[in-house]
Amino acid sequence: MTCTEFLAKMTDYFDGTVSEALLVEIRAHICECSHCEVVVNTTQQTIHIYRNQEIYAYEMPEELRNKLRCAIMAKCRDKLFRRK
Repeated sequence: MTCTEFLAKMTDYFDGTVSEALLVEIRAHICECSHCEVVVNTTQQTIHIYRNQEIYAYEMPEELRNKLRCAIMAKCRDKLFRRK
């Protein structure tokens, strides 16, 4: 199995909808490929955090939100115009 093949089946892997034969192949690939192992671990952690609602939204004063938005947009414009 290649990394591309694994990534194409990753959602099915996490949903538990892959066949037993494919599951064996995926697990073997994850054991051999450190990059895909990191993807799996990171995705599992993200799912765990989301399911346990450990993500908190922070309220910001409107003035701070506007300053932050302007700063981000300025950086984006700078990068866009540097490419041209």
